[in-house]
Amino acid sequence: MKLHHYISISLSIFAVMLMSQPAFSKDPVIAPSYAWKMLPPLGLHEPATIDTTMYNYFQRSVPSEVSIAYATTGNLGSEGLNMIYFDRKPQSDFFFRDAISYWLPQRGNHTFYNTRIPMTLVSYNTGGGKESAQDRLQADFSGNVNKRLQIGANLDYLYSKGSYESQAVKNLTWGLSSSYMGDRFEYQTFFNHYNYVIKENGGITDDRYVTDPGEIQGGVTSFNPKTIPVRLNNAHSRIVGQEALFNARYKLGYWHTEPAGHKDEADTIDVRTYIPVTSFIWTLNYNSGRHVFDNKSTGEGSDMWDNYYLTTGNTHDVTSYWSLKNTVGISLLEGFHKYAKFGLAGYVTHEIRRYNQTPDTVTSLTDTPDGLTPYPYGSLVPGRGTENFLWAGAQLTKQRGSILRYEATARIGVVGAAAGEIHAEGNVSTRFKLLGDTVSITGYGLFSNETAPYLMKHYVSNHFIWENDFGKIRRLRFGGKLDLPFSGTYINVGAENIQNLIYFNEQCMPVQHSGSVQVFSASLQQNFRVGILKWRNKLTYQTSSNESVLPLPKFSIYSNLYIDFKVARVLTVQLGVDCDYYTKYYAPGYQPATMSFYNQREMKLGNYPLMNAYVNMKLSKARFYVLYSHVNQGLTGRDYFSIPHYPLNPRRLLLGVAVDFAN
Repeated sequence: MKLHHYISISLSIFAVMLMSQPAFSKDPVIAPSYAWKMLPPLGLHEPATIDTTMYNYFQRSVPSEVSIAYATTGNLGSEGLNMIYFDRKPQSDFFFRDAISYWLPQRGNHTFYNTRIPMTLVSYNTGGGKESAQDRLQADFSGNVNKRLQIGANLDYLYSKGSYESQAVKNLTWGLSSSYMGDRFEYQTFFNHYNYVIKENGGITDDRYVTDPGEIQGGVTSFNPKTIPVRLNNAHSRIVGQEALFNARYKLGYWHTEPAGHKDEADTIDVRTYIPVTSFIWTLNYNSGRHVFDNKSTGEGSDMWDNYYLTTGNTHDVTSYWSLKNTVGISLLEGFHKYAKFGLAGYVTHEIRRYNQTPDTVTSLTDTPDGLTPYPYGSLVPGRGTENFLWAGAQLTKQRGSILRYEATARIGVVGAAAGEIHAEGNVSTRFKLLGDTVSITGYGLFSNETAPYLMKHYVSNHFIWENDFGKIRRLRFGGKLDLPFSGTYINVGAENIQNLIYFNEQCMPVQHSGSVQVFSASLQQNFRVGILKWRNKLTYQTSSNESVLPLPKFSIYSNLYIDFKVARVLTVQLGVDCDYYTKYYAPGYQPATMSFYNQREMKLGNYPLMNAYVNMKLSKARFYVLYSHVNQGLTGRDYFSIPHYPLNPRRLLLGVAVDFAN
């Protein structure tokens, strides 16, 4: 979008904003009763906030917002892998979504609101030139019918052509949600749908176009990123899916009446309060996904895959799945009596998963059609598969209290594919006053022994077929957190032991490491302030006992130096430069046919600072920024790759505005 179009849209939004509310009001834009996220498996509430903060709003325009060490193909919204191990999610049942999981709506990141007045949050980000335009529109709405019933909707449209050829990303996500919080009955529900299309270019053909353009272009050092040849020109991946969740709770209890005047002598009306004792819970979760990989240029990509199992013509791989999970439970609620210091629940979960894969045209394992690769196994990998799981579990919680809070959840597999599984995790925290601030200390732990995902054991496509008999994956993690607000310090130290880890090897095939891998991680966040000058830092040290199985950058740093001030008492300004940096390591490679990241030992990447110069501003209900991303391009070296053959975006100007409407 051209700059004058952006300015017109911005001015229109400001005009609506200023007409709808008193100018420069100091009252909060949105006055929520509360906001929360829903925790599995029984729908407990975890406090959340409404996203109206100004700090680092500009990061919505750059892929590095995901992590301080993010292995990515480069474009906003494209595939990536978080290289901070303790922030990485485990491999999912439908692994194609893992590479773009940050950009997808999921149960873990859905926020519910209960607001006194309707609210609408709108954000628009744009930038790049005509050939590399990047636009993202996000909107969230929530309104209450009454103090108990709420409805909501969300929209996220992202379209980025990318700085390099055949790199475009287009994603449309929308969803609906609702909640009801009554004395006896409550529910929370949402439905999200997404349609994600990513052009796959396979990376550039020669890294010297970026690292040494003069050598490959006969002395010409300047270059247009769009003219750099790439390995794939007519290939794309598509991920389509939806998730529906409904959680309901019916509470049994009694009415407690406080006589008139119990708090104020002027009170003349008795106050009746419902005290829940026991609740019955039901959670229904439906999830589906469909992955398509198309490559219509049959002569390209020969260096990316050696095998053609199904066809030597155009590749059209299709894999889909759906799952239906039902959880029923009963709980004894915390706080119904002065001696009821904790909540206790038991539950049973059943899940069915169904997989459908690319139809295999091979009818004989001994007669291979001309040009095709011989079938690698003695029997056909099934094109369809069904798994049934049944777990029994318990949950112990204490969500109230100023001194000690805790939560522990454990489940065991009873029958089906879950037989023999164990998953237990929990945390305990305490808070106390020190030097005028609240200090918190948290300990956490996890132990699991779980079945390998179906698609890691059985998979069929044109370039990759595998049939594996993987054992259960065992993980043991423990650690602690310390938050010292008075000094701006946050520390997180943890360790994990993983046995039978599944990863993609140098041939882009899943393998299971028979031994154990240990990971130690220590993170420090330290903030400094002198007047209007602020300096925020995050340092993560992590080490893997087996770098060939689990490679990780040892040191990762995020540093943000800025000044924070007001203009005319109404315009808040954050002006500064931030930087991501991590040490060299064997960064993962990317395989577009399976949207997976694999281990490689050919080159180390890292030791490159990625810097952004920005100005963030906030006026009344509007936040806006101007960002010059990758401002240090060419000044601190040219090796700006986060994974092999996929350079990061070159420097460019990006803009954004967000308005928080109270209707």
